[in-house]
Amino acid sequence: MSIKYQISAECEVQNEANSAIELLISPNEKDLGEFVVRRTLPSAKCKMVGPWIFFDHFGPTTFPAGSGVNVRPHPHINLATVTYLFEGEILHRDSVGSYATIQPGDINLMVAGKGIVHSEREREEVSNREHNLHGLQLWLALPEKDEEVDPAFYHYPADTIPHTYVNGVAIRVLMGAAYGLISPVLTYADTLYVEVFMTAGQTLELPFAQERALYLVQGSLTVAGNLIAEHSMVILTPDSLVTVEASADTRIAIIGGENVGKRYVEWNFISSRKERIEQAKRDWRAGNFAKVKGDEQEFIPY
Repeated sequence: MSIKYQISAECEVQNEANSAIELLISPNEKDLGEFVVRRTLPSAKCKMVGPWIFFDHFGPTTFPAGSGVNVRPHPHINLATVTYLFEGEILHRDSVGSYATIQPGDINLMVAGKGIVHSEREREEVSNREHNLHGLQLWLALPEKDEEVDPAFYHYPADTIPHTYVNGVAIRVLMGAAYGLISPVLTYADTLYVEVFMTAGQTLELPFAQERALYLVQGSLTVAGNLIAEHSMVILTPDSLVTVEASADTRIAIIGGENVGKRYVEWNFISSRKERIEQAKRDWRAGNFAKVKGDEQEFIPY
């Protein structure tokens, strides 16, 4: 999906009656034929939450044998992608030579910096049988001083991600610090990313951040007394004490962090400078990006 120059701004306050909730966002659903992707960021009403500028939820879906994820090589600049699975597996390759499978609970952090190309496919052992896929992919806008760092890829196995229980609620701190835990995943700005799993009747106080939001992956949740629709994102006010309560088995993602300033977005490119995106477009059309090692034959045209 191509997005023409969108400039980040403060999220619109649409729920002044509830001091804990600034805005509710429903996802834009995109049917890719074999599965649906729900995108909540960027939206017309809110472009970013802290450094997070892109939030996609894909699945849950079941692929028949011979079908599955098959995303051809494509470029990125000035951002970092964060992939996290609840179910299934994705094979990552990129132009710095990475070859990694991501499985449930792992974190794949790909730092585009001055430019990277990657593909997302599946191993034959996976695609040749019926299989499931469910997960999230988020993009981080890098701070201006780090936008042109060398591209890199980091894989964090599930057993390296810290987890705890707070009043019986299962919590994993994927990035940043919360609930007395610090994630080992590299960050470039103050960043918050937490996965929470709750059962009916459980409650939880949410961590603070300069900007923050939660996304209801599945289940039934009340936020500050408001029942939230499944697959909705709730933009929270920064300083309010927010308690959530589940009325069924419920999974949520909490995101947030510091505001890193305005960003422009077009296609797969993000930058603080519009002219940098124009240069990336020219470079991709001219074939000036490095090839994905082991996946050199195909690509997604601009």
